[in-house]
Amino acid sequence: MIAHPFEYYRPKTVQEAVWAYCEAAKNGTPQYYGGGTEIITMARMDSIRPTAVIDLKGIPELSVLKTDGGRLIAGGCVTLSALHETNAFPLLGATASRIADHTNQVRITLGGNLSGTIIYREAVLPLLLADATLVLCGPQGERRVPIAEGFQERLRRGQDEFLAQVAVEPKFLQAPWVHVKKVAVEKIGYPLVTVAAMKVDGQMRIAVSGYCEFPFRSAEMERTMNDTGLSARARAEQMAGQAPAGVLADLGAQADFRTKVFIDTVEDTINTLEGE
Repeated sequence: MIAHPFEYYRPKTVQEAVWAYCEAAKNGTPQYYGGGTEIITMARMDSIRPTAVIDLKGIPELSVLKTDGGRLIAGGCVTLSALHETNAFPLLGATASRIADHTNQVRITLGGNLSGTIIYREAVLPLLLADATLVLCGPQGERRVPIAEGFQERLRRGQDEFLAQVAVEPKFLQAPWVHVKKVAVEKIGYPLVTVAAMKVDGQMRIAVSGYCEFPFRSAEMERTMNDTGLSARARAEQMAGQAPAGVLADLGAQADFRTKVFIDTVEDTINTLEGE
């Protein structure tokens, strides 16, 4: 149960959603709402107290999941389970299938995973590899942003903006790929390391979650990954020292163990993609 009162809006268009947010912001702290898993949990714990909730699920553009001229268009309110079941982008579907359990996958949305406070944000990994385009909407209108600019450690959006759609070009959708998620105990859980990799135009790409306090794609790591003058093991060991921040240490694992898991996973990933 959420103990405090709030206004609820169910807009049918992007424009109505932005208007509702701006109106509610005049006298309070509104929040956009997609799947709602995180907002509901945090509101029940009284760690957030939104005065208004703008439910985006009634906006058709935000629930679209289709290919248009071979290009994937996925709305911010598409659920993780839909991404997996549709399989229009197999790497994204595989990644989505390992986030949380099925009960929550039918509620967690693509936009919610990318925008949430949980640091792993694993659904972004295939999008980083595929140079996706983000469509952000707010009072200033629509912005189309390359993911390298729009996602840096977290989704870079204005407080009054929301993620409407992502777009992925055709050549990335069926490229050879690898997805590996290593967890401490159970199949489902927060990652020790999640690696997503892809081979595009003969070059390997890699994106990682769980190794640092934020998900990332590293150009430096990719240069090392594609250095065929080194063994796969040597490349993986060198890449372990090229993280953009310190190695994460938490209750799941200390940094040295995470590093070992990363090296083993990356070595296997290189061997798999080089065998394609």
